[in-house]
Amino acid sequence: MTLNDTIARVTDRIIARSEGPRGEYLARMQAARVKGPARGHLSCSGQAHAYAGAGSDQGALATEQAPNLAIVTTYNDMLSAHQPFERYPELIREAAREVGATAQVAGGVPAMCDGVTQGEPGMELSLFSRDLIAMATGIAMTHNTFDAAVYLGVCDKIVPGLIIAAQTFGHIPTVFLPAGPMTSGLSNEEKSQVRQKFAAGEVGREELMAAEMGAYHGPGTCTFYGTANTNQMLMEFMGMHLPGTSFVTPNTGIRDALTKAGAQRALAHSDLGDNYLPVCDVLDEKAFVNGIIGLNATGGSTNLLIHLVAMARAGGILLDWQDFSDLSEVTPLLARVYPNGLADVNHFHAAGGLGYMIRELLGAGLLHPDTKTVAGGSLEAYTQEPKLKDGTLVWEEGTAHSLNEKILRPSADPFQPTGGLKRMSGSLGNAVMKVSAVKPEHQIVEAPVRVFHDQEEVKAACRAQEITEDTVVVVRFQGPKANGMPELHSLTPLLKNLQARGINVALVTDGRMSGASGSVPAAIHVSPEALDGGAISKLQDGDVLRVDATTGTLDIKTPGVLDREAVRVNLGANEFGLGRELFAQFRRSVGAADTGASVLF
Repeated sequence: MTLNDTIARVTDRIIARSEGPRGEYLARMQAARVKGPARGHLSCSGQAHAYAGAGSDQGALATEQAPNLAIVTTYNDMLSAHQPFERYPELIREAAREVGATAQVAGGVPAMCDGVTQGEPGMELSLFSRDLIAMATGIAMTHNTFDAAVYLGVCDKIVPGLIIAAQTFGHIPTVFLPAGPMTSGLSNEEKSQVRQKFAAGEVGREELMAAEMGAYHGPGTCTFYGTANTNQMLMEFMGMHLPGTSFVTPNTGIRDALTKAGAQRALAHSDLGDNYLPVCDVLDEKAFVNGIIGLNATGGSTNLLIHLVAMARAGGILLDWQDFSDLSEVTPLLARVYPNGLADVNHFHAAGGLGYMIRELLGAGLLHPDTKTVAGGSLEAYTQEPKLKDGTLVWEEGTAHSLNEKILRPSADPFQPTGGLKRMSGSLGNAVMKVSAVKPEHQIVEAPVRVFHDQEEVKAACRAQEITEDTVVVVRFQGPKANGMPELHSLTPLLKNLQARGINVALVTDGRMSGASGSVPAAIHVSPEALDGGAISKLQDGDVLRVDATTGTLDIKTPGVLDREAVRVNLGANEFGLGRELFAQFRRSVGAADTGASVLF
């Protein structure tokens, strides 16, 4: 199938835009390959330090030329998504020994859960944790004793941080190993309804807690299609997982077999053998375009419009939001997974999952088929699905038909002809919106604004029933420089209640929303942010704003707004408490949302 013209054009545009930094990056990776990572360059004392804790593997590390595998883990047992990683290091060591190699935990990196910190001061560290994870991984890998690496990570900022780090060590072959989603519990729709009732005062905290515990009940990723599961999708579309591994549940025989197979695949690609495949060759411009196509086709998380830009920059590739928007226009929405449907990711996987989607998109000329992948071949391998037969892991051709067209549709008959994400631009600046769950009748809101400076003010106004007519709720001074750009997900039930009462409402903010952004139109990541004097800092209550997801416009309709002085507020309360004082330098040096909101690039 011939590649879609728009996809070819956007890819060529990215390649041309990135020519200088990408060329410099690849030259650095080639130089790094020449210097290492063979551990023999270390002094005897250095090697002894590196091997002292390796137990029975000490002799092999000191005397043999077999590859040594780095394990970078985000394990902790406070996060359900990362709890399964407790068992992985021993599985990986066993897998390495089976092929005559060794494996060591190079380091552990922090992993926080946005679900725990939603609406709390800790959320102001969430976005910054991505770059901190990359930096912590750099410390783990800088010992330079490894010939290949596996990265254990799942959730929101964690996979992007690990990808940034993996590209910094781009000469090292790398495989990402997922943990998989928890088994299905209370449905996401039922959970959402209880949240709305609690926000309206119709049920108490006991009922709310019971619903939440019924939904989040065991090891693995949350089952809705938020940022964590969007990350897992990206790793398959971009060739960093083995095929079909993203949504296999934890602590099962096939999950363990896939973990061991991923470790052995990374070792097979080391520079000590004949199949050298560094991660810098996998994550090229075409791989990132494939990732963006996957993001749009699945209605994935808006957070990735920030993260993918930063992830790409780590490899010298320059993406902008116009690339996402142009690709969205030619990408059909093939999936309905909560919050833009009733199914969870386990239902999605059972209906055909990512393998079916990749097959459909390849067949329609909507993906680059010729990317390199950790599977050792092209993206075509990702139409296959893993099976465990008599204890042996095999890959077989996946389904060519959707097993549930309420969840997955063919490219010729999609849920909608364009993708789930929209770039918004106009006199207010640049923003993005997840439109896959927003009904057509809610995609245009032109109304007076009500301006707030934090989400607690919004909650107070809703409790006092002050919003009684069509309103654009503006929450500003929530950008990266102001307070680390927290998610404002706790506003969702309140705004949905307003919408349910017949009030046409939209949210506009220089902050973020969760990857679970739902039926309320939310123009987020507004750039320039209020602290930088962006137009959002000049709005006053009563100004009329038009939020139009159908045309991608975000326009101030009241004359003279841009002539006003920018509002300044005291942000001293953001400076201290729950670790925020440790990140003052991050707030001072972070870039804008549309360039990745990074302190690294």
